[in-house]
Amino acid sequence: QLQLAESGGGLVQPGGSLRLSCKGSGGSLEYYAIGWFRQTPGKEREAVSCISSPGGLRLYADFVKGRFAISRGDAENTVYLQMNTLKPGGTAVYYCFPCEGLAPHPLPDLKSWGSGTLVNVSS
Repeated sequence: QLQLAESGGGLVQPGGSLRLSCKGSGGSLEYYAIGWFRQTPGKEREAVSCISSPGGLRLYADFVKGRFAISRGDAENTVYLQMNTLKPGGTAVYYCFPCEGLAPHPLPDLKSWGSGTLVNVSS
């Protein structure tokens, strides 16, 4: 059973940076396209980024291009999201989940979302 656990969120000032981690267990993440998504209460979940398997292709939502970078740390079985120049609009709960393009792609072994990690961009 593949499981994903998000971490790395927290309070950060506008213009600051955070690196989120998506730690896999029960399976190697190198075999899956993994994406980052975010959601604010009352709003639809939206895709932020997706990295392909084995990782050559990286997709980003327009609103983060040039500021965010998704990457793999295979030795750590982790997918990262480096977030730079954060804006107040980036405040949300961030989730990682298998992706296809900039969309979630549930897997037979992973169909439910985790708890996410809260990013609060505020002064």
